[in-house]
Amino acid sequence: MTKIQSVTQTIIKQGVLPLYYNADEAITLDVLRALYKAGIRAVEYTSRGEAALNNFKKMIETRNAEMPEMLLGIGTIKNIRQAEEYYEAGADFFISPGFVAEVAEFLIPKDILYSPGCMTPTEIIEAENAGVTFIKLFPGNILGAGFMSAVKEVFPNLKFMPTGGVDTTRESIESWFKAGVSAVGMGSKLVSKELMTAKDYVAVENETKKVLEIIQTLNK
Repeated sequence: MTKIQSVTQTIIKQGVLPLYYNADEAITLDVLRALYKAGIRAVEYTSRGEAALNNFKKMIETRNAEMPEMLLGIGTIKNIRQAEEYYEAGADFFISPGFVAEVAEFLIPKDILYSPGCMTPTEIIEAENAGVTFIKLFPGNILGAGFMSAVKEVFPNLKFMPTGGVDTTRESIESWFKAGVSAVGMGSKLVSKELMTAKDYVAVENETKKVLEIIQTLNK
């Protein structure tokens, strides 16, 4: 099995990919620990602030020391320079808000999962032709589950994951899985700024457990 296949399987098995960013290093690491305790084995950290790269390096250190089976991905990758920096830092997978051809060319030959954000069939075709196998539907709240249903049969060899607008409710999650996605990305609906500010890591853990339980019942 290739690394790309292995990482894809891990994300699909848990069914949800939590994503977050916090400028505070301690909060960043404590959220990671809470997600791990809840049963998460793949996390996306978003590169959305000046502290992101240093925080991510600390996450890698902490993962190596405390949670060796955790996969750490980096999101909001928009150019080759960012991709190179996080590749050097040890990121296990990469996610973009849109398709960046030079990032695909850099990562895919290295057997590293690259999941670009797409919102049109044209973008999905371009990504597929570049070797991408796992598509992020973004923004999910604009596209809706109906979009997934409409394009699914055109792309039988691709896996899809919506990000943006996926709620932690059974109804929201079920609508996407029924439409044909393989996983759902969850940011502020799962790891909210309020919970991070309050340092309520028990709530982060409990909310995550609830989502994992919903997905397990849907996939039975």
